Amino acid sequence: MEESTRQKKFARLMQKELSGIFQKEAREYAGGSLLTITIVRVTPDLGLAKVYLSFFPEDKSGEKLAKLQNEKANIKKILGGKIRNEVRVIPDIIFFVDDTYEEVSQMSTLIQSLNIPKEDKEERL
Repeated sequence: MEESTRQKKFARLMQKELSGIFQKEAREYAGGSLLTITIVRVTPDLGLAKVYLSFFPEDKSGEKLAKLQNEKANIKKILGGKIRNEVRVIPDIIFFVDDTYEEVSQMSTLIQSLNIPKEDKEERL
C-alpha cells in the first residue's frame, strides 16, 4: 500500500528531527559510529514510526541497535519536545538496521566473481 501525502510529510519531519537528535548525541547513541537514518516509514494512523538506520563502520551494529532500543524512551521524550506543536500524538518508534548497502556490496562481489566468457563478434554472425 502506498503512503499518503500526510504520512510522507510526517516521515520527513521525523527523519529531520531524529537526525538532529542523533547528530547532537551521536557518541551516546551510536557508540562512536556514524549513524544515518536511511528511511522512516509511518503507519496510516501516525502512531508508529519504523526508523531504518545505517551504521558506519558496520561492526557491532546489532549491539548499537540494542543500545538505541534501550534509550528509546529518552529519544521519544526529546523528540516530543521538538515536534509537540506540530503533532497530536508522538508516535512509538521501532529501530531497524538498514543492511541494503551490505546486500548491494555482496551482490556486486558475487557478480564480479562470476566467470562469464566473452562473446566474439564473429561467432554471432
